[in-house]
Amino acid sequence: MNEALLRSLTPSVLAILVRRGADFAAAEDAVQDALVEAVRVWPVEQPRDPKGWLVTVAWRKFLDATRSDAARRRRENVVDDEPAPGPVPAADDTLQLYFLCAHPSLTPSSAVALTLRAVGGLTTRQIAQAYLVPEATMAQRISRAKRTVSGVRFDRHGDVATVLRVLYLVFNEGYTGDVDLAAEAIRLTRQLAAAIDHPEVRGLLALMLLHHARRAARTAPDGSLVPLAEQDRARWDTESIAEGVVILQAALARDRLGEFQAQAAIAALHADAPAAEETDWVQIVEWYDELARLTDSPVVSLNRAVAVGEADGPRAGLAALAELSDSLPRHTAVAAYLHERAGDLATAARLYAEAARKAPHLAERDHLTRQAARLNASRRNRLEKDT
Repeated sequence: MNEALLRSLTPSVLAILVRRGADFAAAEDAVQDALVEAVRVWPVEQPRDPKGWLVTVAWRKFLDATRSDAARRRRENVVDDEPAPGPVPAADDTLQLYFLCAHPSLTPSSAVALTLRAVGGLTTRQIAQAYLVPEATMAQRISRAKRTVSGVRFDRHGDVATVLRVLYLVFNEGYTGDVDLAAEAIRLTRQLAAAIDHPEVRGLLALMLLHHARRAARTAPDGSLVPLAEQDRARWDTESIAEGVVILQAALARDRLGEFQAQAAIAALHADAPAAEETDWVQIVEWYDELARLTDSPVVSLNRAVAVGEADGPRAGLAALAELSDSLPRHTAVAAYLHERAGDLATAARLYAEAARKAPHLAERDHLTRQAARLNASRRNRLEKDT
């Protein structure tokens, strides 16, 4: 059974049914029924036109459900207009499906789940496992999302920025479960880049590739986090880095700078440095200035303070940090790092411990706790030597 083929065909088959007049929820159910039928039939006899076969079977499943539904009379026109058998048009509706799944009425988590189901072709179980939630909970979330977008027609151009944010959320979900969501996000973004000529789509793809290239070096054998400066750069994926840089350069050449291109440029400068101490922090600060202009994001300003601390010294970084609200996520951790770089180990240790208590994830909390313990041990050793 060619599972990859089924997954690649799912979004276009779903989009064809919706374009023919099926509402999203009913079309998605019909496509899932057709996939089940394919799993049963194809190992014995795979059709010459797999996509056409799926469209035909899914449309019949939809019609069967429609005829037995209480709303049959409201849908008679749809039922009577069944297309004649024959080759399926080559038009690619997948792009419209992206926009539908990123509908503004959906919450970010629902949009991500619907994208993974409708465009990614993942099962509810796989999505639930990736999110570490019960399958029933994820099924309810997807059902609500399908009901929300049912009736939305493909008659308006969608918001590319919203689609990109959804894909970036997918990428940042991590690597839990039997589905690598980062790899899945890259696959979906490649698909979108092939369907639409937009520099920010390519900027996001470049950013994903550059970040994903460092994956193997991000954690130690015991599962603990390894900061960027301490990562073994020999473990970085040089092919992904090279591809990301080429894609980024082509996007920047369009002279339509966006936030994902700017983020990718920063990631490329990190990837280009043979060692942490050779990082071009001055140029990174300049890119953060561009990114701040594009987004006006306090999180960007927080990251910029770190870059300023590397380029101009920790005191300059602390001065930049002082202009930001201390309620920002990771503000305390950044302050701890800059105080350590400035030589104030007592303050840094206290702030690392405080940041650990605020950390949203276990791995980050453990890392910050170790940083605090390391500095406290260093201070004790100094005191013992002095006495």
